[in-house]
Amino acid sequence: MGALQERIVPDRPLSFRTTDLDVAIAHITKTYVEHEMSVADGRNLNLHLKLAPSPRLTLGLLGYGADVIITAPPMHLNYHVNLPLSGKSTAYQKGAVGRSVAGQSGIALLPSHPLDIRWSSDMVQYSIKVPKQLLETHAAKLAGSHSDDEIRFALDFDLSSGAGQALFATATFLYAELARPGGLATMPAARHELESVLMTQLLFTIPSQLTPVLHARPAYTRRSNIHEIMEYVDENPDAEMSTADLAARAGISARALQAGFQEVVGISPMTYVRGVRLDRVHLDLVSGMHGSVTDVAARWGFFHPGRFARQYRDRFGELPSDTARHRML
Repeated sequence: MGALQERIVPDRPLSFRTTDLDVAIAHITKTYVEHEMSVADGRNLNLHLKLAPSPRLTLGLLGYGADVIITAPPMHLNYHVNLPLSGKSTAYQKGAVGRSVAGQSGIALLPSHPLDIRWSSDMVQYSIKVPKQLLETHAAKLAGSHSDDEIRFALDFDLSSGAGQALFATATFLYAELARPGGLATMPAARHELESVLMTQLLFTIPSQLTPVLHARPAYTRRSNIHEIMEYVDENPDAEMSTADLAARAGISARALQAGFQEVVGISPMTYVRGVRLDRVHLDLVSGMHGSVTDVAARWGFFHPGRFARQYRDRFGELPSDTARHRML
Protein backbone atom coordinates (compact mmCIF):
# COMPACT_ATOMS: atom_id res chain seq x y z
CA MET A 1 0.00 0.00 0.00
CA GLY A 2 1.22 3.50 -0.77
CA ALA A 3 1.66 6.12 1.90
CA LEU A 4 -1.46 7.99 2.91
CA GLN A 5 -1.31 11.63 1.87
CA GLU A 6 -2.61 14.25 4.28
CA ARG A 7 -4.55 17.14 2.82
CA ILE A 8 -3.79 20.72 3.81
CA VAL A 9 -6.81 21.95 5.73
CA PRO A 10 -7.86 25.34 7.11
CA ASP A 11 -7.67 26.09 10.83
CA ARG A 12 -11.38 26.84 11.16
CA PRO A 13 -14.64 24.97 10.48
CA LEU A 14 -16.18 25.21 7.03
CA SER A 15 -19.91 26.06 7.04
CA PHE A 16 -22.25 25.64 4.11
CA ARG A 17 -25.99 26.24 3.72
CA THR A 18 -28.34 26.07 0.77
CA THR A 19 -32.00 25.61 -0.08
CA ASP A 20 -31.20 24.69 -3.70
CA LEU A 21 -31.49 20.94 -4.32
CA ASP A 22 -28.97 20.82 -7.18
CA VAL A 23 -26.42 22.85 -5.23
CA ALA A 24 -26.91 20.59 -2.20
CA ILE A 25 -26.34 17.45 -4.28
CA ALA A 26 -23.20 18.92 -5.85
CA HIS A 27 -21.74 19.97 -2.50
CA ILE A 28 -22.42 16.71 -0.66
CA THR A 29 -21.12 14.77 -3.67
CA LYS A 30 -17.87 16.72 -3.46
CA THR A 31 -17.60 16.31 0.31
CA TYR A 32 -18.82 12.75 0.88
CA VAL A 33 -20.12 10.62 -1.98
CA GLU A 34 -21.68 10.80 -5.43
CA HIS A 35 -25.45 10.51 -5.03
CA GLU A 36 -28.93 11.48 -6.17
CA MET A 37 -31.43 13.06 -3.80
CA SER A 38 -35.08 14.04 -3.78
CA VAL A 39 -37.21 15.84 -1.20
CA ALA A 40 -39.91 13.42 -0.10
CA ASP A 41 -42.49 15.58 1.65
CA GLY A 42 -42.74 18.63 -0.59
CA ARG A 43 -41.07 20.85 1.99
CA ASN A 44 -38.27 23.22 1.14
CA LEU A 45 -34.76 21.86 1.55
CA ASN A 46 -32.55 23.57 4.13
CA LEU A 47 -29.16 21.85 3.96
CA HIS A 48 -26.68 22.83 6.64
CA LEU A 49 -23.22 21.29 6.82
CA LYS A 50 -20.40 22.29 9.12
CA LEU A 51 -17.11 20.49 8.49
CA ALA A 52 -14.35 20.27 11.09
CA PRO A 53 -10.91 20.45 9.42
CA SER A 54 -8.95 17.20 9.33
CA PRO A 55 -6.50 15.94 6.71
CA ARG A 56 -7.27 12.24 7.21
CA LEU A 57 -10.95 11.99 8.11
CA THR A 58 -14.05 13.85 6.97
CA LEU A 59 -16.09 14.81 10.03
CA GLY A 60 -19.13 17.01 9.62
CA LEU A 61 -22.37 17.99 11.29
CA LEU A 62 -25.11 17.53 8.67
CA GLY A 63 -28.85 18.11 8.41
CA TYR A 64 -31.26 18.63 5.49
CA GLY A 65 -34.24 20.24 7.22
CA ALA A 66 -36.60 18.10 5.12
CA ASP A 67 -37.49 14.47 4.56
CA VAL A 68 -35.10 13.36 1.82
CA ILE A 69 -34.40 10.18 -0.13
CA ILE A 70 -30.75 9.56 -1.04
CA THR A 71 -29.52 6.99 -3.55
CA ALA A 72 -25.80 6.38 -4.07
CA PRO A 73 -23.57 3.96 -5.98
CA PRO A 74 -20.76 2.10 -4.16
CA MET A 75 -18.34 4.48 -2.44
CA HIS A 76 -15.37 2.20 -3.24
CA LEU A 77 -12.62 4.10 -1.37
CA ASN A 78 -14.36 5.06 1.88
CA TYR A 79 -16.34 3.76 4.82
CA HIS A 80 -19.09 6.04 6.07
CA VAL A 81 -20.54 6.16 9.60
CA ASN A 82 -23.52 8.25 10.77
CA LEU A 83 -24.01 9.15 14.44
CA PRO A 84 -27.36 10.93 14.98
CA LEU A 85 -27.88 13.84 17.35
CA SER A 86 -31.59 14.14 16.56
CA GLY A 87 -34.17 12.54 14.31
CA LYS A 88 -33.94 9.22 12.53
CA SER A 89 -33.02 7.63 9.20
CA THR A 90 -33.41 4.26 7.51
CA ALA A 91 -30.66 2.80 5.32
CA TYR A 92 -30.84 -0.02 2.80
CA GLN A 93 -27.66 -1.74 1.65
CA LYS A 94 -26.74 -5.26 0.50
CA GLY A 95 -30.27 -6.54 1.18
CA ALA A 96 -30.22 -5.33 4.80
CA VAL A 97 -32.23 -2.60 6.49
CA GLY A 98 -30.65 -0.47 9.22
CA ARG A 99 -32.14 2.27 11.36
CA SER A 100 -30.37 5.24 12.90
CA VAL A 101 -32.15 6.83 15.86
CA ALA A 102 -30.76 9.56 18.10
CA GLY A 103 -29.52 8.10 21.37
CA GLN A 104 -30.18 4.54 20.22
CA SER A 105 -28.41 3.47 17.02
CA GLY A 106 -26.03 4.55 14.28
CA ILE A 107 -25.41 3.51 10.69
CA ALA A 108 -22.23 2.09 9.07
CA LEU A 109 -22.11 2.02 5.26
CA LEU A 110 -19.80 -0.27 3.29
CA PRO A 111 -17.65 0.86 0.35
CA SER A 112 -18.53 -1.88 -2.14
CA HIS A 113 -22.35 -1.76 -2.33
CA PRO A 114 -24.93 0.81 -3.48
CA LEU A 115 -27.19 2.30 -0.85
CA ASP A 116 -30.49 4.07 -0.23
CA ILE A 117 -31.26 6.27 2.77
CA ARG A 118 -34.54 7.81 3.96
CA TRP A 119 -33.74 10.80 6.16
CA SER A 120 -36.24 12.57 8.48
CA SER A 121 -36.55 16.36 8.43
CA ASP A 122 -35.33 16.66 12.05
CA MET A 123 -32.30 14.41 11.53
CA VAL A 124 -28.96 16.04 12.41
CA GLN A 125 -25.93 13.79 12.64
CA TYR A 126 -22.19 13.51 12.69
CA SER A 127 -21.26 12.19 9.25
CA ILE A 128 -17.86 10.49 9.30
CA LYS A 129 -16.03 9.41 6.16
CA VAL A 130 -12.93 7.29 6.70
CA PRO A 131 -10.67 6.29 3.79
CA LYS A 132 -10.80 2.53 3.23
CA GLN A 133 -7.03 2.12 3.29
CA LEU A 134 -6.68 4.13 6.49
CA LEU A 135 -9.30 2.18 8.46
CA GLU A 136 -8.20 -1.22 7.19
CA THR A 137 -4.56 -0.45 8.01
CA HIS A 138 -5.62 0.60 11.51
CA ALA A 139 -7.71 -2.57 11.87
CA ALA A 140 -4.69 -4.68 10.89
CA LYS A 141 -2.64 -3.00 13.61
CA LEU A 142 -5.30 -3.73 16.21
CA ALA A 143 -5.80 -7.32 15.13
CA GLY A 144 -2.10 -8.03 14.75
CA SER A 145 -2.55 -9.38 11.22
CA HIS A 146 -3.45 -8.04 7.78
CA SER A 147 -6.36 -9.14 5.60
CA ASP A 148 -7.37 -8.03 2.12
CA ASP A 149 -11.03 -8.49 3.01
CA GLU A 150 -13.29 -5.47 3.36
CA ILE A 151 -14.44 -4.83 6.92
CA ARG A 152 -18.01 -6.14 6.84
CA PHE A 153 -19.68 -3.84 9.34
CA ALA A 154 -23.26 -4.45 10.44
CA LEU A 155 -25.52 -1.85 8.84
CA ASP A 156 -26.74 -0.47 12.16
CA PHE A 157 -25.23 -0.67 15.63
CA ASP A 158 -26.01 0.14 19.25
CA LEU A 159 -25.26 3.66 20.50
CA SER A 160 -26.93 3.17 23.89
CA SER A 161 -24.28 0.75 25.20
CA GLY A 162 -21.19 1.89 27.05
CA ALA A 163 -19.06 1.41 23.94
CA GLY A 164 -21.60 3.26 21.78
CA GLN A 165 -21.78 6.19 24.19
CA ALA A 166 -17.98 6.36 24.32
CA LEU A 167 -17.82 6.42 20.51
CA PHE A 168 -20.37 9.22 20.34
CA ALA A 169 -18.51 11.19 23.04
CA THR A 170 -15.20 10.84 21.19
CA ALA A 171 -16.78 12.01 17.91
CA THR A 172 -18.32 14.98 19.73
CA PHE A 173 -15.03 15.89 21.39
CA LEU A 174 -13.01 15.49 18.18
CA TYR A 175 -15.48 17.60 16.23
CA ALA A 176 -15.44 20.36 18.85
CA GLU A 177 -11.64 20.38 19.04
CA LEU A 178 -11.13 20.39 15.27
CA ALA A 179 -13.65 23.21 14.93
CA ARG A 180 -12.15 25.29 17.76
CA PRO A 181 -9.67 27.97 16.60
CA GLY A 182 -6.24 26.94 17.87
CA GLY A 183 -7.52 23.45 18.72
CA LEU A 184 -6.46 20.04 17.50
CA ALA A 185 -6.60 21.10 13.85
CA THR A 186 -3.33 22.96 14.48
CA MET A 187 -1.72 20.13 16.51
CA PRO A 188 -0.94 17.19 14.19
CA ALA A 189 0.40 14.78 16.83
CA ALA A 190 -2.58 15.18 19.15
CA ARG A 191 -5.04 15.09 16.27
CA HIS A 192 -3.47 11.87 14.95
CA GLU A 193 -3.83 10.17 18.32
CA LEU A 194 -7.46 11.22 18.80
CA GLU A 195 -8.36 10.17 15.24
CA SER A 196 -6.78 6.80 16.03
CA VAL A 197 -8.93 6.55 19.18
CA LEU A 198 -12.03 7.25 17.08
CA MET A 199 -11.11 4.56 14.54
CA THR A 200 -10.40 2.07 17.34
CA GLN A 201 -13.81 2.74 18.86
CA LEU A 202 -15.51 2.34 15.48
CA LEU A 203 -13.89 -1.07 15.09
CA PHE A 204 -14.69 -2.22 18.63
CA THR A 205 -18.25 -0.83 18.68
CA ILE A 206 -19.65 -1.76 15.26
CA PRO A 207 -20.08 -5.53 14.82
CA SER A 208 -18.06 -7.04 11.95
CA GLN A 209 -16.11 -10.18 11.09
CA LEU A 210 -13.24 -8.65 13.11
CA THR A 211 -15.25 -8.50 16.34
CA PRO A 212 -14.26 -11.98 17.60
CA VAL A 213 -10.58 -11.24 16.91
CA LEU A 214 -10.62 -7.80 18.50
CA HIS A 215 -12.46 -9.03 21.60
CA ALA A 216 -10.66 -12.37 21.87
CA ARG A 217 -8.62 -13.29 24.91
CA PRO A 218 -5.12 -11.99 24.12
CA ALA A 219 -2.34 -14.45 23.47
CA TYR A 220 0.67 -14.59 25.73
CA THR A 221 3.09 -11.74 25.10
CA ARG A 222 6.78 -12.01 25.91
CA ARG A 223 7.99 -9.54 28.51
CA SER A 224 10.72 -8.54 26.06
CA ASN A 225 8.06 -7.20 23.67
CA ILE A 226 6.76 -4.89 26.37
CA HIS A 227 10.22 -3.74 27.42
CA GLU A 228 11.06 -2.95 23.80
CA ILE A 229 7.98 -0.77 23.51
CA MET A 230 8.73 0.93 26.82
CA GLU A 231 12.23 1.71 25.57
CA TYR A 232 10.83 3.08 22.32
CA VAL A 233 8.42 5.37 24.20
CA ASP A 234 11.18 6.52 26.56
CA GLU A 235 13.40 7.45 23.62
CA ASN A 236 10.67 8.94 21.40
CA PRO A 237 8.08 10.58 23.66
CA ASP A 238 7.30 13.24 21.06
CA ALA A 239 6.49 10.71 18.32
CA GLU A 240 2.93 10.22 17.09
CA MET A 241 1.73 7.03 18.73
CA SER A 242 -1.47 5.25 19.60
CA THR A 243 -2.11 1.82 21.07
CA ALA A 244 -2.52 0.51 17.51
CA ASP A 245 0.78 2.09 16.45
CA LEU A 246 2.63 0.57 19.39
CA ALA A 247 1.03 -2.84 18.85
CA ALA A 248 2.10 -2.80 15.21
CA ARG A 249 5.65 -1.90 16.23
CA ALA A 250 5.67 -4.84 18.66
CA GLY A 251 4.17 -7.19 16.07
CA ILE A 252 1.25 -8.18 18.30
CA SER A 253 -2.44 -7.32 18.57
CA ALA A 254 -3.61 -4.28 20.48
CA ARG A 255 -5.30 -6.46 23.10
CA ALA A 256 -2.11 -8.46 23.55
CA LEU A 257 -0.20 -5.22 24.05
CA GLN A 258 -2.79 -4.00 26.57
CA ALA A 259 -2.62 -7.29 28.48
CA GLY A 260 1.18 -7.34 28.36
CA PHE A 261 1.45 -3.83 29.78
CA GLN A 262 -1.00 -4.66 32.55
CA GLU A 263 1.05 -7.75 33.45
CA VAL A 264 4.50 -6.13 33.23
CA VAL A 265 3.86 -2.49 34.18
CA GLY A 266 0.44 -2.57 35.81
CA ILE A 267 -0.97 0.17 33.56
CA SER A 268 -2.15 0.58 29.96
CA PRO A 269 0.26 1.51 27.13
CA MET A 270 -1.19 5.01 26.74
CA THR A 271 -1.04 5.62 30.49
CA TYR A 272 2.65 4.77 30.25
CA VAL A 273 3.06 7.17 27.32
CA ARG A 274 1.31 9.90 29.28
CA GLY A 275 3.59 9.35 32.27
CA VAL A 276 6.72 9.63 30.13
CA ARG A 277 5.43 12.83 28.59
CA LEU A 278 4.52 14.25 32.01
CA ASP A 279 8.08 13.57 33.09
CA ARG A 280 9.33 15.59 30.12
CA VAL A 281 7.04 18.48 31.05
CA HIS A 282 8.35 18.36 34.60
CA LEU A 283 11.95 18.36 33.40
CA ASP A 284 11.31 21.34 31.11
CA LEU A 285 9.63 23.30 33.90
CA VAL A 286 12.38 22.51 36.40
CA SER A 287 15.14 23.40 33.94
CA GLY A 288 13.57 26.71 32.99
CA MET A 289 12.47 25.92 29.43
CA HIS A 290 11.24 29.11 27.75
CA GLY A 291 7.49 29.56 27.43
CA SER A 292 4.43 29.42 29.64
CA VAL A 293 3.22 26.28 31.40
CA THR A 294 0.59 25.95 28.69
CA ASP A 295 3.24 26.17 25.97
CA VAL A 296 5.43 23.53 27.64
CA ALA A 297 2.44 21.23 28.16
CA ALA A 298 1.36 21.57 24.53
CA ARG A 299 4.90 20.77 23.39
CA TRP A 300 4.45 17.32 24.95
CA GLY A 301 0.89 16.69 23.79
CA PHE A 302 -1.23 18.09 26.65
CA PHE A 303 -3.82 20.51 25.31
CA HIS A 304 -6.48 20.64 28.03
CA PRO A 305 -5.21 22.73 30.96
CA GLY A 306 -7.59 21.43 33.61
CA ARG A 307 -7.05 17.76 32.82
CA PHE A 308 -3.29 18.27 32.42
CA ALA A 309 -3.03 20.06 35.78
CA ARG A 310 -4.83 17.16 37.53
CA GLN A 311 -2.62 14.55 35.87
CA TYR A 312 0.53 16.52 36.70
CA ARG A 313 -0.50 16.95 40.34
CA ASP A 314 -1.30 13.25 40.66
CA ARG A 315 2.21 12.40 39.43
CA PHE A 316 4.32 15.09 41.14
CA GLY A 317 2.25 16.18 44.12
CA GLU A 318 1.98 19.80 43.00
CA LEU A 319 0.48 21.84 40.20
CA PRO A 320 2.66 22.65 37.17
CA SER A 321 2.34 26.34 38.00
CA ASP A 322 3.91 25.61 41.41
CA THR A 323 6.85 23.86 39.73
CA ALA A 324 7.35 26.82 37.42
CA ARG A 325 7.12 29.25 40.35
CA HIS A 326 9.71 27.32 42.39
CA ARG A 327 12.05 27.49 39.42
CA MET A 328 11.88 31.27 39.46
CA LEU A 329 12.64 31.68 43.18
